[in-house]
Amino acid sequence: MGGTALVPAGAEAEILAELRRLRARVPHLTGALAASVDGLVLAQDSAATEAESVAALTAAALGVAQRLSDSTGQGGFRELLVRGEHGYVATYAAGNAAVLTLIAQPRVNIGRLHLEARRSSLRMAELIDHTLGRRGGPGDRP
Repeated sequence: MGGTALVPAGAEAEILAELRRLRARVPHLTGALAASVDGLVLAQDSAATEAESVAALTAAALGVAQRLSDSTGQGGFRELLVRGEHGYVATYAAGNAAVLTLIAQPRVNIGRLHLEARRSSLRMAELIDHTLGRRGGPGDRP
């Protein structure tokens, strides 16, 4: 886990617990990472040791995805799915301050992945926004 000023240590533990629950609910999910929108690791549940690199790449992809969504009139960023030869990388908005990035094997059920990840990202957004005393904003979901 990487501590940041964004989330206090107690909230970090709750985010990590949510990542672990998510991995337990979605078969073939090999990694889960919560990061700030600027690329800092908040929590991770993954065997991968390159969490900082994934968080930084997620921040870069997020910037492009936000611009693409805005410029095509699709509104604020919600999620991004990348399908590679060996599986998937999916990123979901978690409020205004954070994102959830998941790594999955090619045989993952994408519908289940989306359903569970959307629920988890909402829980993380509520936790982070509550911790920071934030209410509302362009990344929040109705």
